[in-house]
Amino acid sequence: MKQLLACLSFLAVVVLGTAAATAAPVGTPAWSVRPLILFEGPGKAYDVTGEIDGQVRIYVDRCSRNWCRVHAGREAGWTSLYDIAFGKVIRHPWQLAPIPYKWGGPGMVCLYEGHNFTGASFCAKAGSSVRDFLLLDADNRYSSVRIEGNVSVDLCRDRDFHSYCERVNESQTSLHGFLDNNVSAMRVY
Repeated sequence: MKQLLACLSFLAVVVLGTAAATAAPVGTPAWSVRPLILFEGPGKAYDVTGEIDGQVRIYVDRCSRNWCRVHAGREAGWTSLYDIAFGKVIRHPWQLAPIPYKWGGPGMVCLYEGHNFTGASFCAKAGSSVRDFLLLDADNRYSSVRIEGNVSVDLCRDRDFHSYCERVNESQTSLHGFLDNNVSAMRVY
């Protein structure tokens, strides 16, 4: 009897663990800014595979230069990079919109390797951008950001601003989980 109960307990753990693992979303969280037409490949020359409504949570599997492979529910395919928004957005009654910018300075943005503005830093003024921190030997190092003045910064997980990006308007002692020690690109406004 003990062996049967142990076997049933083990089986329940395996089944429930498998269900929980398959239920977790995969991909980078993003939003469909408008209704998305999905294609079999990265371009309009490919066949249409489906559609995703506008203003819904989607997940991005990967991106090429101007196209991203996305999925939501049972729908999956390639869509224009410019029809999706990474990171946080503001939900208006009629549409999703990116968090607005503080614009043009004067001001300064400093990224720090440690939480609470500690460790080595990298600072930039309005109008500056870094497309790939790897070229500066500083990829995936930053954990906090200090913002002074009338500026904002877009921090992105992948180089060339191609993945999860978040607009930051105020200092953060600890970056969001997707960005903590994962910043590969930045643009200061």
